[in-house]
Amino acid sequence: MSTEELPLSTRMPIDDRRYREGRTVTWVSVAVNLVLTVTQIAVGTLAHAQSLVADGFHSLSDLVADFMVLVANFHSRHPADASHPYGHHRIETVASFALGLLLVATGGAILWAAAGRIQHLEDLPPVAPVALWVAVATLAAKEGLFRYMLRVGERLRSPMLIANAWHARSDAASSLVVTAGIAGSLFGFRFLDPVAAVIVGFMILRMGAVFSWDALRELMDEGVSGKELAAIRATVRATPGVVGLHELRTRRMAQKTLIDAHVQVDGHISVSEGHRIGDEVRRRVLAAHEDVLDMLVHIDPENDMRIASSARLPDRQVLLGHLGKVLAQQDLPEPRKVHLHYLAGRVEAEVFFALATAPDAEVCVRVEARLADGLTGDPYFSKISLNWMYAPK
Repeated sequence: MSTEELPLSTRMPIDDRRYREGRTVTWVSVAVNLVLTVTQIAVGTLAHAQSLVADGFHSLSDLVADFMVLVANFHSRHPADASHPYGHHRIETVASFALGLLLVATGGAILWAAAGRIQHLEDLPPVAPVALWVAVATLAAKEGLFRYMLRVGERLRSPMLIANAWHARSDAASSLVVTAGIAGSLFGFRFLDPVAAVIVGFMILRMGAVFSWDALRELMDEGVSGKELAAIRATVRATPGVVGLHELRTRRMAQKTLIDAHVQVDGHISVSEGHRIGDEVRRRVLAAHEDVLDMLVHIDPENDMRIASSARLPDRQVLLGHLGKVLAQQDLPEPRKVHLHYLAGRVEAEVFFALATAPDAEVCVRVEARLADGLTGDPYFSKISLNWMYAPK
């Protein structure tokens, strides 16, 4: 069975370990954010700490983000199918883009709320000390959650988990603002809360813009870095039988890379040998570069980026008819088989004759010389090589 006939799920297996770890870390985040949301809103309301209530709703936005990650993580593990021949990895990218937009919205909301507090400092109610303890505990929980999620996301090379980890860090930053604001209110410095909120709101907004832009670039099929491209190029060129490489193109798909490459081989080898070299190129690249999901190798007999294309030349039947006329002019019999090589905008023909008697070497040389002279000005052929096979009856 050929590779093309294998089920797509066989060629691109599911990474169950990666899915399970991503699901576990996200459920941990769900549990933490659920507890913090309920605690912050309840205590903030009873302690008249409006910033703590706002931070509770910020934690609620994390719950929404966590469920987005769970859904995306579940669907991205699905194997390739007829509608998605490269798999569903791009769902992670879309989720990262959505999380980036959520960070932008969160940062903008913090900026808006901080501006309102600055304008009405005298209307802020006194805050109960218990709110400070909850704010400190929230800050510690959010920072711990960030470090845990970031470590897992980097190990799994998941941009979606990394983006969600930094979302947790944005909550830690906002919790720091709340802590400073509550402490300032308790000591009489009410302006500290809205000023710090403006600074952190801008940081969160910028972070979200960066994540969204990175995801958008991937959705626009941005290629890998120059360093990664050079490493892939070196692997291809080191493969035995490869003469050259051109039109090497890459594009990202979540944590994976897709590659298209035109690999040049000797223009006179057989189709099967050229295919074998292409298979070896793909095998070596996938083995040496773990981020590569798949590679499409196009075999070229020459660098068609620099040499005139052979597309204008006629097909095989037309060329064989013309070749028959050329051979007839030299009183040559009908050939047993003909190999055609489309090179440099012309055609080289290898012609094989079956003779009942052993061919005379001198006669063969004279015939080839006459044939070469007769090719001057030929519209198609640049070279015709004669091969004499002794086939006694």
